[in-house]
Amino acid sequence: MPATKTISAHHYNIAQLRVESWNNLKSESTKLENSNRGTADEKKHKDNLRKSLQEIQGVESYFAYPGLGRVNALKEMLDRQEHTALTNKIAEITKYLVSDRYRSSPDHEDEDFGIEAGEKGEIADGNKRNYFEVLFLEDISPKEEVKLRNDLRDLRTAGDQFSYGVVVQRCFQDAMIALLFNPNIQAVVVRYAPPYHSKKITLLIKPFIQNVLKLDLSKVPQAELGPLFGTLIRKFRPELDTYYVTDTSLGNLKDNTLKSFRRIFYRAEDLQELHLTILRGISERYETPFFSALKEYSKKPTGIFHAMPISRGNSVFKSRWINDFGNFYGRNMFLAETSSTTGGLDSLLQPKGSLKKAQERASDAYGSRNTFFVTNGTSTANKIVVQALVRPGDVILIDRDCHKSHHYGLVLSGAYPVYLDSYPIEKYSMYGAVPLEQIKEKLLRLKKAGRLELVKMLLLTNCTFDGLVYNVEKVMEEILAIKPDMIFLWDEAWFAFAGFTYNYKQRTGMYVAQKLYGKYKSNSYREQYANHLKELKDGELPRMPNPDEVRIRVYSTQSTHKTLSSFRQGSMIHIWDEDFRRKTENTFMEAYMTHTSTSPNYQMLASLDVGRRQVQFEGYELVEKSIELAMVLRAKINDHPRLNKYFDVLTVSDFIPGEYRESGLTEYYSPAEGWNRMETAWEKDEFVLDPTKITLHIGRTGVDGDTFKNKYLMDKFNIQINKTSRNTVLFMTNIGTTRGSVTYLTNALLKIADELDQEFKPLSQKENKIRQDRIHSLTKDYPPLPDFSYFHESFQAVPGVPGGNIREAFFLAYNEENYEYIPLGECLPSMEEGRTLVASAFIIPYPPGFPVLVPGQVVSEEIIHFLTALDVSEIHGYRPDLGLRIFREKVLNRQKTVTSMGAMGGAGKKKLTN
Repeated sequence: MPATKTISAHHYNIAQLRVESWNNLKSESTKLENSNRGTADEKKHKDNLRKSLQEIQGVESYFAYPGLGRVNALKEMLDRQEHTALTNKIAEITKYLVSDRYRSSPDHEDEDFGIEAGEKGEIADGNKRNYFEVLFLEDISPKEEVKLRNDLRDLRTAGDQFSYGVVVQRCFQDAMIALLFNPNIQAVVVRYAPPYHSKKITLLIKPFIQNVLKLDLSKVPQAELGPLFGTLIRKFRPELDTYYVTDTSLGNLKDNTLKSFRRIFYRAEDLQELHLTILRGISERYETPFFSALKEYSKKPTGIFHAMPISRGNSVFKSRWINDFGNFYGRNMFLAETSSTTGGLDSLLQPKGSLKKAQERASDAYGSRNTFFVTNGTSTANKIVVQALVRPGDVILIDRDCHKSHHYGLVLSGAYPVYLDSYPIEKYSMYGAVPLEQIKEKLLRLKKAGRLELVKMLLLTNCTFDGLVYNVEKVMEEILAIKPDMIFLWDEAWFAFAGFTYNYKQRTGMYVAQKLYGKYKSNSYREQYANHLKELKDGELPRMPNPDEVRIRVYSTQSTHKTLSSFRQGSMIHIWDEDFRRKTENTFMEAYMTHTSTSPNYQMLASLDVGRRQVQFEGYELVEKSIELAMVLRAKINDHPRLNKYFDVLTVSDFIPGEYRESGLTEYYSPAEGWNRMETAWEKDEFVLDPTKITLHIGRTGVDGDTFKNKYLMDKFNIQINKTSRNTVLFMTNIGTTRGSVTYLTNALLKIADELDQEFKPLSQKENKIRQDRIHSLTKDYPPLPDFSYFHESFQAVPGVPGGNIREAFFLAYNEENYEYIPLGECLPSMEEGRTLVASAFIIPYPPGFPVLVPGQVVSEEIIHFLTALDVSEIHGYRPDLGLRIFREKVLNRQKTVTSMGAMGGAGKKKLTN
């Protein structure tokens, strides 16, 4: 295997490779400096350094800093044998690169450190000058490139709020690679028609550019490549400002070209206009309407004659007893605390000013048609959407192991749930995701029963707590082929970050909604659909949506605070619904007002506004880094003999059965092979695993997940995690994860491994037998996971047809005479005697945090066995002292009669087994 391929195989992404390459350069230059002149040792280090510089040159050509110029300067210093100066310069560049100081006003003010000569590191008000880079795509000579850089440098002033470097790429492929490699790029200028093929693709960078290499655009006319590049930017990096420089007259410019670019310039126009437009575009994205208004409001001297004594901090800082509270949070928190909706502020329930602008900017950032801020979490966001879209008696297809807020939302709305079961992962006591075939099977059964018209929504969790991600496009296309007006609610509580890097983005609700809308409106799709109909056999149902009937109606609820920057409970509802204005806007606003406080937390709203700014400027980089750190942690545990003695990082094949993995990908990393690329899997497989959700199997420790979390992680190391199972613990990386925190976790796991060694050494033979039995229980004996049983016929919407009246069962239990408690140990004997037990309450073990029983559901033997084997201390809705709360038999008989009478109108419909 070539050396360069080996280097690439052991780095997940180009950022990791780049930093380690510069650290290696630093190490090698130090060795060269310390070697004796004229010796074989000096020659070896010089050859190694020259080879390393040649390799890093192929990477740095896509960055303005350090960039090709500095690498060439280093090579010249090596040729001149200036070993000490070379070592110092490499160390200096590495320090600035690794620390990111070059992007935030370094102390140095020369052109070697990202700020051009003569510029100041601070602007007039003392704030730091943010640095970014501009990509120019144009086939120009080196001399012309130097002139372009100098001309742009001359236009900059000390008062500019931002500073930028220039990256020039001379062909289409290299510009695409720069977009993927360089997160500093915030603006792109396409000048004239570039050639297509790159001459810089080496074995070193090839593994990291699969999304570029799979593009087959070499036959596209060169004149069309510039406008096409603008279109692809919207696909891969839509947050960037794009500009086009051309000589084509306005009358000859295509509509797609006009839509793809923020502004189009002509060659004869002044370069200063382009420079000012670039800065203006950055400034507009940097603006945070509500946060800025809140800051301005806090500076105003005001008289407080309304509610909230805490406003301005008056009731806090004057107090002798709670002024420590004020000192802890700081004065600005209280200066910004108000119930005012004027003075630059706004009303969340009827926004017209700064909040309206903030939500519009969020909509642009997240790719929705409408975005609404939610200040009491995604639990409330879920209830808002369900209440807005479904009426009592409507049918919802819903994954049974979704968040409990959805189940309670069904009670509020009166919709009939048709529960979908995820495939079980019994070895680790968790569930996967719902196979598409099961969704289609339930939908076709409802169609056969004549109830397809009542089906309003498909509700799925994407991604799941454990990191299972659906193929959103495939699900929507195949479901819309059966029911073209289906509404999709994707619960993306743990997936808010996914819209800011391409692999993840293509499995999000908003991205797919926009993609399918364009696809179904195209003439090419109409031709495909017509050909598809001709190929169908007699009686075969179409597998493609009818373009004349299909409607794109997609809603995503996201816990911004879970994976992006926001105060706790800060969430968003994103909407891509082509019928929103016509069918849903009024009911949505009623539901929004029903569940939204009239006294929303302004700090939370400001954090949502600022979080939007962050993802538009650095979301791509931060998300990629969080994935990189997750991969680094996975590799470290897999590679380290002291860690893999007790711990296993579960990977793709552990979570996803082979029939759902078309790509054949089984793992992201192995010590022998290095990294496997995940692009193909994320494009094609029915389910994929989000690598930032790191599930650690701890069965070989002999310690269950809950004990491991509390006794070892929390009590000893203050490491917080959200989820455990019988034999696993779940770690997550996010945009706030640092290399230091990953190192700390690794160190903690090493210490835990050492402690386990010490605990096991002095065990007697009998004690060791007990320990081996615990390990066997956690690694070999696992309780089967129960599927959803069925609704009792008293609570079926239509007897024998999927769909249950959960609302009626829920409120029937408000009368204490309608239910009784049966101890868990007496349930199976009662069932063996012929009694049917029907739950009157939600039973929700935590973890995993979803119902194993819902009101109106028949209790099965499997469910009793599961509850008996559970070793968690928290089960919502269950009273250990009393037992399961179930309906009395006389209530079921009475309810059965009522249900039968209510269903008489549908007596002619065929019954289906449940």
